[in-house]
Amino acid sequence: MIRWDERTALLVVDVQNDFADPAGGLSVSGGDEVVPTVNAAIAAAEAAGAGVLYTQDWHPPETPHFARDGGIWPVHCVQDTWGAAFHPQLRVSGEVVRKGTGGEDGYSGFTVRDPASGHPSDTLLESLLRDRGVTTVAVAGLATDYCVRATALDAVQRGFATFVLIDAVRAVDLQPGDGARAFEAMRRAGVRSARAIP
Repeated sequence: MIRWDERTALLVVDVQNDFADPAGGLSVSGGDEVVPTVNAAIAAAEAAGAGVLYTQDWHPPETPHFARDGGIWPVHCVQDTWGAAFHPQLRVSGEVVRKGTGGEDGYSGFTVRDPASGHPSDTLLESLLRDRGVTTVAVAGLATDYCVRATALDAVQRGFATFVLIDAVRAVDLQPGDGARAFEAMRRAGVRSARAIP
């Protein structure tokens, strides 16, 4: 179990309709099931004075990230659409870091990557955490094998003590076992596992 305090932050990753709703453009199996657990983690974090920050995929209508434009993913989380909106039952009460706004690949909450050159650039997330004096982060949301994994790996690489909330994530499992392999990759990198609800 993670111990929340003012030097800890909960990172809520991409709990958006296109991922969390069964009708979404890139629906994650069981994605909607994480919402009550994520909300419980948000409430616990806030009660202890911890920060809560959110990431949000926010793609333009045309981007090399999408299969129709040369990428690998179906159209999802297009700016100002239902699919890009947070799940209606998600408690949203902190700052939001949007990613992929200029057509970049945006898996991690900390970085985006130019799809042609591969050149990475930072989002505002790390500076927001540093400004608050945060030293520990807990990651929840969607999906385990993509944006949760990338965010957690970037967090630990940048020196944050990092947890993944195993009961508050779900995997795409594009290939069977991708979720399990993501947990193993995070574990090897130094990310610890915790539960949002004991």
